[in-house]
Amino acid sequence: MSVHLTTLPSGFRVVTDRMDAVETVSLGVWVDVGTRHEPADINGVAHLLEHMAFKGTERRSALAIAEEIEAVGGHLNAYTSREHTAYYAKVLKEDVPLAVDILADILQNSIFDPAELDRERAVILQEIGQANDTPDDIIFDLFQERAFPDQAMGRPVLGRPEIIQSVPRDSVAGYLRQNYAAPRMVLAAAGKVDPEALADHAARAFSGLPHESAARTEPAIYIGGDRREQRDLEQVHVVLGFAGLSYKDPDYYAASVLSTALGGGMSSRLFQEIREKRGLVYSIYSFAHGYRDAGLFGVYAGTGPEEVSELMPAMCDEIRRIGDGLGAAELKRARAQLKAGILMSLESTSARCEQLAQHLLVYDELLDVADIVARIEAVDNEAVKRVARRITASRPTFTALGQIGRLEHFDRISARFA
Repeated sequence: MSVHLTTLPSGFRVVTDRMDAVETVSLGVWVDVGTRHEPADINGVAHLLEHMAFKGTERRSALAIAEEIEAVGGHLNAYTSREHTAYYAKVLKEDVPLAVDILADILQNSIFDPAELDRERAVILQEIGQANDTPDDIIFDLFQERAFPDQAMGRPVLGRPEIIQSVPRDSVAGYLRQNYAAPRMVLAAAGKVDPEALADHAARAFSGLPHESAARTEPAIYIGGDRREQRDLEQVHVVLGFAGLSYKDPDYYAASVLSTALGGGMSSRLFQEIREKRGLVYSIYSFAHGYRDAGLFGVYAGTGPEEVSELMPAMCDEIRRIGDGLGAAELKRARAQLKAGILMSLESTSARCEQLAQHLLVYDELLDVADIVARIEAVDNEAVKRVARRITASRPTFTALGQIGRLEHFDRISARFA
């Protein structure tokens, strides 16, 4: 693996991971701005901007953007998260200059045509509607909002329909102009790429970026609590969670090991006890989400209205028991799962590319994979128990969607962890 980092005078960073065994390159621009950087009155603007970036520039129409990248067999896409926004492509090695040119064009010269904006509002309203019709998706938005109420971190990435319908064009264009600045952006590439050539091309292509950003990060303050919504569904969807750990917390990797052992695969405690032994669910898993200054740890499950009264005590018991530690084989297996996932991802240009960008945005440095593996290997039983105590000491967050009549009271759920 050959990683090369160049920081341009503007603060714009270009990082590459050269892989000579492949003929393609995954590359993209990651921006250190996401939903948590939006004012409340324009919630959803970061995601709307991501859509509008592909809808025409001073040089290219929306159709031309699609045709140019697909004419060389490449593809172009984007996503918005609570902390970052990414615009990325995958092309053959000889088409890297074209991909860089298109990315630079859409991030510096988008025109935000009013007619295109109105059409894209309608598209996003359809996207919101689709999410609302997907209970095992929308339950996590409800969970996030209950964990961080009345905060930027708790607002939905897609935004709210009433805001998307009315947010002014100037707000969308202004959000790009005020927040997308060179020091908050990383161009990452992995594959058969020349680091020096890419840095030179980036210096020319991204020369129009502002050098300062107005983006401010509102602190994330975990609150927790209870939220339930009655719906006529075949299943009851529940998420039970707690305050988790940030990416930078010394116990972050221990929390990941704990989550893997608890609900990270078919051998995990939750899967074996709740699904295999009791037959209460089809889907159940745990998660440990890290953010810059906070985190969330939790368990998702989908069950029948008749089974939910048995599910909740059993699920709480398994979460509580993890605080007693793991068996030697269980701990070894969880560490192996995490290590394998990281090392297997190195075979993908897309995963390598994203990993480079995320490391720079989150840690402001490139982490060595061997060091990450060593941190996972260093997680012992005492670390697992310590993290379990830290997590379950916080007030729970509980959200439910479906036929919720048989669910026990939030106070009863909370009391199980007292």
